[in-house]
Amino acid sequence: MAFHLFKAECAMIKQAAKGIGSNAFVIMSIIVGRTNEEMEILKKTFFRMYTKDLGKLLASELHGDNERLIFNCLQASEETYDPQFHTIEKATEDAETIHDQGQGSFFTNERAIFKIICASPPEHLENINKIYADKYGYALWKAMEKDLCGNAKEGCIHLVNMKLKPYEAIAKLIKSACAGIGTKELLLTSCIIRYQHIMNFVQPVHIELFDKSIQDRIRSECGGKYRDILLAVMNTAWPEG
Repeated sequence: MAFHLFKAECAMIKQAAKGIGSNAFVIMSIIVGRTNEEMEILKKTFFRMYTKDLGKLLASELHGDNERLIFNCLQASEETYDPQFHTIEKATEDAETIHDQGQGSFFTNERAIFKIICASPPEHLENINKIYADKYGYALWKAMEKDLCGNAKEGCIHLVNMKLKPYEAIAKLIKSACAGIGTKELLLTSCIIRYQHIMNFVQPVHIELFDKSIQDRIRSECGGKYRDILLAVMNTAWPEG
């Protein structure tokens, strides 16, 4: 945990890429929802550490819709919000395209959907979400739940939520790392390290959603030195007591 943040994330990607299967979600949690600047730093850091292109590594490990989503994110293609360009008319057009390429089609065109969502700045995606809900009866995250499957579905829902409700998305991601039988330690570690600088915003949302602090969740799900290290990181960001 003494690593620089980006170095730590690169090390976790490298670890998650060993026998990708169950750790594809870990890679998603690190790649999805980054700013363009953060993505460029991550890619450069990975190359400096391993003399290997991050995109090529992931291309050899990921497949199908999950690969397409991750590679859209790797392009660091989110547009800068411009009210002269990101108009209500464009939001309506994008909402209709997402529907026509998803729920409105016999076959889902994931490429078209991922391209719009990845390129949309949060302000524009908020308008797309409102228009989509008014026109088709449910929010974008629900549309992604209906249109997609597997890790791509979870990843795209997380991407949408990171743009629209980032603190809630992070709180839910931390919970998912502790769901089911056994804690997903690599995913939980990734969450605590990556988001420690905004835990003062995430913690109140986590408490409101789940009626417990992140420290309480760590204590109930983890043990030994690993638990103590995570608690130390959390208590730096949000001291208890």
